[in-house]
Formats: sequence, C-alpha cells, structure tokens
Amino acid sequence: MKLGMIFLVCIMVIASCSEKQPEYKSQRVTKLEVDKSDRELRIYNGPDVIRTFDIGLGFSPQGHKKKEGDGKTPHGRYYIDRKNPFSSFHLSLGISYPNASDKRQAWKRGYSPGGDIMIHGLPSNGDIPSSRDWTRGCIAVTNAEIEYLYKIVDVGTPIIIYE
Repeated sequence: MKLGMIFLVCIMVIASCSEKQPEYKSQRVTKLEVDKSDRELRIYNGPDVIRTFDIGLGFSPQGHKKKEGDGKTPHGRYYIDRKNPFSSFHLSLGISYPNASDKRQAWKRGYSPGGDIMIHGLPSNGDIPSSRDWTRGCIAVTNAEIEYLYKIVDVGTPIIIYE
C-alpha cells in the first residue's frame, strides 16, 4: 500500500512538471482585423484585443486587390470560409475574397478578381521567404501563430482588412 502511494505521488509530481498547454477555446474569437499599414493581425473577443501578430502581405501590398496576380492583399469585410490542414503553407484559413463587389469591379475592367486568399504559415517545402511581404496576396504569419489561429478561429468569423 505504501509503495502504491509513493508511485501515485511520483506520477502526480511528474505530471505537474510538464509544460501546460494553452487553453485555445477559453476565449471566443468574434472578429479578426488586419491593418496592412501597421502589418498587424488583431484577434478580438468582443471589444477586447486578445492577441496581435506581425504579418507579411502580398509582394505588392499597397492598395486594394483589383485583379488576379497583382500581389495585393484585398481591403474589405470578409469572413473565414474554410480551414485547410493540407496547405502548402503549413496550415491555412480561407478568406471569402472575392465578394460580389470585388467580382463586379474586376469583371467591369475585364479582369479576373483572383481568389484563394488565405491566412497561412510558412512554406511547407522549407523555403524561407526573402522579404517581409512575399505572398501572392495572402496574409502570412509564423507556423506557431497559424497553429494557434487554426485552433481558435471558427469558420464564419468576420475579418476586416484595411490600410
């Protein structure tokens, strides 16, 4: 009996020494906000900012995305419309670009609006980006940050992107 008690105490001590894993779902994410000028992604729970991440943008970051291939990150109000665990960039969260207005404006000019805009991590092939703004219009964070976002952000979460 004494040996069993010693064993139990040892297990409890070892368990208490392990690194505590973060509680990802303890705060509901109500909105994401991207400030392109400050290169920041802010995560909100109601009116409170719960985390802020530095970001990379498209290779031509200034201005609103107007057409496929322009290297710009779009401006506007969108939402997270999918999660991709098989992304070429570790993990990714899809952004609902283009919306109806984006499509109308692009087609009016004779262009495709593009699409497949994501929040994602670093390239899965191990390549290290050579500049801060290296994506084709997406929003880049570190792999650890996209893992965090992937766990706490639900499909349907609004994202507001502005300059």
